[in-house]
Amino acid sequence: MTRRTAPRLLLTAAAALSLAACGGTDSAAPQVPETTAAAAGDCLAEAPTTEAPAGVSTDLTVKPEAPCYSAAAPTELVVSDVVVGTGAEAVAGTDTAVKYVGAFYEQAEEFDSSWSRGDDETLPVTVGAGRVIPGFDQGIEGMKVGGRRMVTIPSELGYGPAGQGPIPGDATLIFVIDLVSAG
Repeated sequence: MTRRTAPRLLLTAAAALSLAACGGTDSAAPQVPETTAAAAGDCLAEAPTTEAPAGVSTDLTVKPEAPCYSAAAPTELVVSDVVVGTGAEAVAGTDTAVKYVGAFYEQAEEFDSSWSRGDDETLPVTVGAGRVIPGFDQGIEGMKVGGRRMVTIPSELGYGPAGQGPIPGDATLIFVIDLVSAG
């Protein structure tokens, strides 16, 4: 698997979604290796809610780990504030910088992370500009600087049935997002 940078992966989301709308399937889409999947007993049995899940670090200096779930994946975006920030709010049109970890819903296997490129690495996102997958964009809106949020993104608001890069089609994703700046 070749490593893609987060900006390239997230910026191509719109293209992937438009291609998915054209129909067809890609039988060669990457699959999540079963050998790296978390044991079912390690996963949370209840689907994500707006309540922050236990186990996601509240220490913004530490790379967070996304939990895995054995419950059926949600069909709508689920936003859970782990830490509520006190700084500027990210609203439509705001230029932000975020740190993130992206993982698969049922395995908690990380597929991308700004943290893996350095503790100070951030991703610039203009809220509502459509340069990232819709669920990521919607998940940032309303956050305040200094906040950490877990966003569970159904396939329809992610990479759709076609998938993209290391993301298989119809994948439900979890992002743990830290809002570093907004303004």
